[in-house]
Amino acid sequence: MNGICHIEIPSKDFGKAKKFYGNVFNWQFDEAKEMNFLTFKTPDGVNGGFSRTLEIAQKPGIVFYIEVASIDETIKKTEEVGGKCSVGKTQISSEFGYFAMLSDLEGNTIGLWSKN
Repeated sequence: MNGICHIEIPSKDFGKAKKFYGNVFNWQFDEAKEMNFLTFKTPDGVNGGFSRTLEIAQKPGIVFYIEVASIDETIKKTEEVGGKCSVGKTQISSEFGYFAMLSDLEGNTIGLWSKN
């Protein structure tokens, strides 16, 4: 109880969302055309969807972080599909690992986290 159970990400172009999140994070998708909504399933963790009714923030407010095995490899995949890295791999501390910040193909800010 009281944990995050669903995330909605703004998207005006579901094709771009599929390209970015499918290629970089291996997410799976199902379009709910009657709701104008694209659902996603992650390999593990919280699921959610992409909404055309939400606005992409010009400045990040709440940022969600995706745990990855390799920040360096994820940044490489991001740039290969046209996304951008705004903050490279940065150590938080030896105890808490590393983070980085990305922008998807529509400009949404995404955080990455890894212990290594």
